[in-house]
Amino acid sequence: MKGQAFGRRLRFAFDGIYAAFRREHSFRLQVLAVAGVLVVLLLTRPSPVWWAIGTLSIGFVLVTELVNTALETLADHLHPEQHPEIRTVKDIAAGAVLVSSVVAMLVAVAFLFR
Repeated sequence: MKGQAFGRRLRFAFDGIYAAFRREHSFRLQVLAVAGVLVVLLLTRPSPVWWAIGTLSIGFVLVTELVNTALETLADHLHPEQHPEIRTVKDIAAGAVLVSSVVAMLVAVAFLFR
């Protein structure tokens, strides 16, 4: 992979996002939620700081979901049968998604009560 042209590396990244979108129902729901948040932000026209906070929160959730999906895919490939340690890895990654989602929800509540 080293030495690949930027366009080719960018294509790999888009392929990964598309694969997560295709395979993961939760990622599709999160993308739908992103669209809803963007509509609210466009309608309410908040200050730039709220745009920044909202964008960071959205990015945080999507990134943790992508990392979770990557870890689960790798773990399932390397160890397809049930194993307690693989389950722990997957649970921890899912916990990261939960934490990022709760933080995003707290940001939404703060925005509503600003």
